[in-house]
Amino acid sequence: MNIVEEFSVGTPLEIKLPPVSRLDLIKYAGASGDFNPIHTIDEEASKAGLPGIIAHGMWTMGNLAKLFTPYYEEVFLEDYSVAFKGMVFLNDVLTLKATLVSIQNDRYYFDVAALNQKNEAVVKGAAVLKRF
Repeated sequence: MNIVEEFSVGTPLEIKLPPVSRLDLIKYAGASGDFNPIHTIDEEASKAGLPGIIAHGMWTMGNLAKLFTPYYEEVFLEDYSVAFKGMVFLNDVLTLKATLVSIQNDRYYFDVAALNQKNEAVVKGAAVLKRF
């Protein structure tokens, strides 16, 4: 069992995702309703001046929130905000990271980031978990 109350400032969370696949992005397009072809069709990405198809920013943001799913019996995600810092391409391998920066009034404040295989931040932000 994962116990949030054992967290202390500096506690790290980390998940490494499998390489981004075209199927991941096709499924996300269907689930989200975002059918912009730069996310699924090579020729359309090229026409848009991209070196290849790119993942939906919200796909990356949603995956980043996976860091907290083991704790949802104890807390809920009260606040979550990110800035998109770079593009995610097919076959990129993302490492999702969070670091607990403070605990106040049953709230756990985290810095979060998604890094590609070059250790470049593609998403950075903050999350607040609130105890029930």
